[in-house]
Amino acid sequence: MTAKYPSVRRRARASSLTLSFLLACAATPAAADEVATSDDAGAATSAAAAEDTAAQVEGGSYGGEIIVTARRRQETAQDVPIAISVVAGEQIDNTGSFNVGRLTQLAPTLQFYSSNPRNTAVNIRGIGAPFGLTNDGIEQGVGIYVDDVYYSRVASSTFDFLDVAQIEVLRGPQGTLYGKNTTAGAINITTNQPTFDFEGKAEVSIGNFNFKQAKAAISGPLSDRLAARFAVSSTSRRGTIYNVTSDRWTQSQDNIGIRGQLLWQPNDDLSVTLSGDWNRQDAVCCSSVFVRTGATQRPLNRQYAALAAAQGYVVPSTNPYDRLTDLDANLNAGNEIGGAALRVKWDIGPGTLTSVTAWRYWDWQPENDRDFTGLPIVTKSQNPSQQDQYTQELRYNYTGDRFDFVLGGFYYYQRIDTQGTEAHGPASSRWTLNPTSALANDPAVLNGLTAINTQYLKNTSAALFGQVSWKVTDQFTIQPGVRLNYDKKDGFYQRRVFAGDGTPVLFGPTDAITVARLGVFAPQEISPSFSDWNFSYDLTATYKATQDLLFYATYAKTFKSGGINQNGVPSDAANNPILDAATVKPESVNHYEAGVKAEFLDREVTLNLTAFRTDIKNYQANVNNGQFGVLRGYLANAGKVRTQGVEFDFSARPSERFRSYVNGAYTDAKYERFVDAPCPPELSGGTTAGAGQTPGAPGRPGLSPANCDISGQRLPGVSKWAFSFGAEANAESKLFGQDGQFYLGYDGSYRSRFSSNPSPSAYTWIEGYSLSNFRAGFRTENGIDIFGWVRNAFDKKYLEQLSVGPGNTGLIVGLPGDPRTWGGTIKASF
Repeated sequence: MTAKYPSVRRRARASSLTLSFLLACAATPAAADEVATSDDAGAATSAAAAEDTAAQVEGGSYGGEIIVTARRRQETAQDVPIAISVVAGEQIDNTGSFNVGRLTQLAPTLQFYSSNPRNTAVNIRGIGAPFGLTNDGIEQGVGIYVDDVYYSRVASSTFDFLDVAQIEVLRGPQGTLYGKNTTAGAINITTNQPTFDFEGKAEVSIGNFNFKQAKAAISGPLSDRLAARFAVSSTSRRGTIYNVTSDRWTQSQDNIGIRGQLLWQPNDDLSVTLSGDWNRQDAVCCSSVFVRTGATQRPLNRQYAALAAAQGYVVPSTNPYDRLTDLDANLNAGNEIGGAALRVKWDIGPGTLTSVTAWRYWDWQPENDRDFTGLPIVTKSQNPSQQDQYTQELRYNYTGDRFDFVLGGFYYYQRIDTQGTEAHGPASSRWTLNPTSALANDPAVLNGLTAINTQYLKNTSAALFGQVSWKVTDQFTIQPGVRLNYDKKDGFYQRRVFAGDGTPVLFGPTDAITVARLGVFAPQEISPSFSDWNFSYDLTATYKATQDLLFYATYAKTFKSGGINQNGVPSDAANNPILDAATVKPESVNHYEAGVKAEFLDREVTLNLTAFRTDIKNYQANVNNGQFGVLRGYLANAGKVRTQGVEFDFSARPSERFRSYVNGAYTDAKYERFVDAPCPPELSGGTTAGAGQTPGAPGRPGLSPANCDISGQRLPGVSKWAFSFGAEANAESKLFGQDGQFYLGYDGSYRSRFSSNPSPSAYTWIEGYSLSNFRAGFRTENGIDIFGWVRNAFDKKYLEQLSVGPGNTGLIVGLPGDPRTWGGTIKASF
């Protein structure tokens, strides 16, 4: 990684991480796998790993008795009154779902979209994070937890899973059980933990596009009371989009991750786990391809076709599936995440006291091309960021005959520093300024115009939370939960603007050149802050009609913390920042859910059904003003959002030779009231309309509203219908004298069309698509597994995301999904 980091910060982090690894790996013999513990879930899955191969694939989507820790204690998934999808580690490996983005093919209600690791969003049921450029000033609505540690940076979801035992996707609010408040759900990742029996595993995969992946893990005792585990993973692949300008493949993969942990058990009642991890990405990323153009409200001489023709510009291909781009700015996605955690579990009579202390850091070193063309319009767009995060969670779990409860406290502190640089080049004047102005023909007006952005965020959160399960009868249980939360955010944003010769560009002078430059980059300085207390609660009623039939209903009144605008705010007519826009209100959430969990035919068939509705007042939305650099995007409150739907999970295991699953979701997510939303491109770019005036038709310059009423329209990124389905058949046999199974597996997914713009646009709907993955191989009873695989087997051409080019020119670019990939994997465990 070529990115430079502040030396003092790096030395401090390196020293802390090195100490963690020395402690975690001391006297360990060889290479190994990841870290973790999640209230004994690691121990349960470690024991399961010792069983035969047929039992290993029993869990996850294929059903079976799946042990989860969703309620901070071990219980089967069918006994938990929560809508939950469980993906076993074996299924993750078999399907190539090596990060959260790929996990969406196995969990229909999970949405993932990313233009680069920083600008990544993970949603459940259509809510969680606003669609668009990431703004550090608000929280994520979907919490990501790895072995009880909250990962605040969603960029972590783009890294490879390491030595994962299983993943639980919890749908709906989880604030009364988890440290950080999560209004949409949580992704609870449990990794394998150290064992006092020596074990290990290794895996190597190769495929087309120069795909190479290696994983290894080792675990065992250092003494009667001390055990260690170590894991490593490395993934590399050539890119899938060819840049004709740089003569390089982009969208490559280059990931490496290391995790180590040390487990000390001085007696049967106490366990202490020290863990450390380090992960790095150094991919050639992130690019886009030309998809189409669409008419906007701009005059025709300021729309894409005329602007491109004026400079003799032609894209390398108008077919996005040729996978060609010509972006001329540097591209980089240097991404480093790591940290250390100390977890203490102490069994005290009927309960367990757990303490989780953690520190995490994130360094982000990007380079982007924000004009989305091969012209030197925006020549530099870089917003490197550094974060330190500290968390402390303390909770007590009690289990009794009639009462179970969890009582906890949580503290969180985050510091983010960002240093941004955005610069324009010699093609900007002709592209950005009105062609009727003489300034448009003078490259010197905007060439070298640079904005330097400096910002920081200090984010503090503290909470008390608890949940009680009262077994009123052997069949009926009432489960109330409460949460008291305090949030405080202090921020700073400063933008300084300089001409190409280094002269500051300031408000005051009224000459045409200064006015033109200020129309591209405007200086600004604000110090937003927010603080508030919130109280939330939920109530769940459960009725277990029979041993294999459970009914439940939940109501939750919760919130998502208010936020601050960390990327600047709009200015008034006098060029003063509109300070009322510096903060956004908390989201107020009312959530309703009812479900049934059933097993049939001696528990060989499982069917779970869920119906839900979530109403959000003051929904936190991302707003972009369409210009190159006045604002990267700012936050605003939409009046009301609603998401509702039905989900089902079905699995059948009629014999040891065959297993299958089908999961599906219907999600109706829409803005119920958003009267001042950003306009879609077809209604943007003209002269602002006055009150009561009608905007001009697309392509015919007319009156353009400053904002649009999109009430009743669908939320972005959400398909109404989504399914995942699969099956595996096996036959006992021998190969080279080894007893085992030949097997054939299939995993498929489907999602219907969805909008890829915050305000639905005719130009940014992505059509529905279905993907199919196959695998076939032979596995032995002593832990050898050899199989070949093909993903996107029918080479489906589809787009993952569409983006609107800056300036309302009508340019639409996109990111095509992976083409057909194939390869082979060899796995061994002992």
